[in-house]
Amino acid sequence: MLEIKPIFNSLRRSKAGALMLLIQIAITTAIVSNAAFIIKDKVEYLQQETGYPEDEIFSFSVLTYGKDRDLNQMFEEDETMLRNIPGVIDASLFSTVPVSGSGSASSFQLDADPTDSKSTRAAYTMTDEHGLNALGVKVGEGRAFTAQDVVVTQESSELPTVVLATRSFITEMFPEGDGLGNIIYFGINPIKIVGVIEKMKGPWLKDSAVENLIIFPKMMANTYQRIVVRTRAQDRASVLGQIEDLMLAKYDKRVVVGLQGMDDAKDEQNAGDILMMRMLIVLIVVLVLVTALGIFGLTVFNINKRTKQIGTRRALGARKSAIVSYFLVENSLICVAGLVIGAAGAVALGQGLFEYYSLPALDYMYIVMTAVFVLFFSLLSVLMPANKAANISPSVATRSI
Repeated sequence: MLEIKPIFNSLRRSKAGALMLLIQIAITTAIVSNAAFIIKDKVEYLQQETGYPEDEIFSFSVLTYGKDRDLNQMFEEDETMLRNIPGVIDASLFSTVPVSGSGSASSFQLDADPTDSKSTRAAYTMTDEHGLNALGVKVGEGRAFTAQDVVVTQESSELPTVVLATRSFITEMFPEGDGLGNIIYFGINPIKIVGVIEKMKGPWLKDSAVENLIIFPKMMANTYQRIVVRTRAQDRASVLGQIEDLMLAKYDKRVVVGLQGMDDAKDEQNAGDILMMRMLIVLIVVLVLVTALGIFGLTVFNINKRTKQIGTRRALGARKSAIVSYFLVENSLICVAGLVIGAAGAVALGQGLFEYYSLPALDYMYIVMTAVFVLFFSLLSVLMPANKAANISPSVATRSI
């Protein structure tokens, strides 16, 4: 028999400790539920596929201050030099580099008049016919750029007539699936989608439209120019170490900056999320341990306070299992009450995080899993002191009054 009534009456007589433990369990449940869900969300985000062979790619920027060279011709020669380095697969100029944390984005429309046309936001970059190979991606439908598609100019208003688009952009802009070969507008400029790339991430991994990307076949060399190089994975470090010397040997009136692997750039973008995830893991461990110690301490306190009662019950023939059950049930009553309050708190906290910090809505399954875990951990924390109480000798308990 569980003896709920005497246990409940006993808790009412010493309610301060039980109330503190109940609040502690409630707080632990509310925070751990949301923290565990956030960790799951961060793990999924950190494991996302970018669509690129990240360990093969690095990028760098060139700041040219010399005025005695034609930039387009100079960078064309640089590209050729880079492609001839042993271990290099391809290299190309880019206006913005994917997964770099820096780039350009705009709205693309189905009509030249944006006020009366469907539009979709996408990041965009400009490169030549080597750009896709330099990024290690392929066209899944349609065709890639040819040298004839590439517009070489120093005029920002001069645009090519064709583009490549990611599958994500096509699906959003043309839900019927007929995007390939259609015309979209960049401002008032009509451009035709000639190829679809299945998966590519844009420059910002946290962007809601991270997989919406448009690629223009355009070369417009600038005094601050970005270059992407793809190598064999095992050769990347050695090639990366040669870049600055080779670039400056070819033309010394410039500065090479920002040499960085794509995987390193990704880690740099995700550094804050990794730190948050680690802090949440520490928070969960600390909360669970503190709650377990609280349960353990309250049980030990109750045992010490009830030594006479335990000894009397043992003298009257109470089995050891009955003594253990008493403390397990007592703790379970406190724990269940705390879990109920904590579950309500978890829902409220999750709603607040969703509304004010744009975090995903809390999956209630995490509340259930946390409640089961906390209940199991609390019962485990009671077992050792409860077993110790069950082994109290009746005669020792009587003499200890």
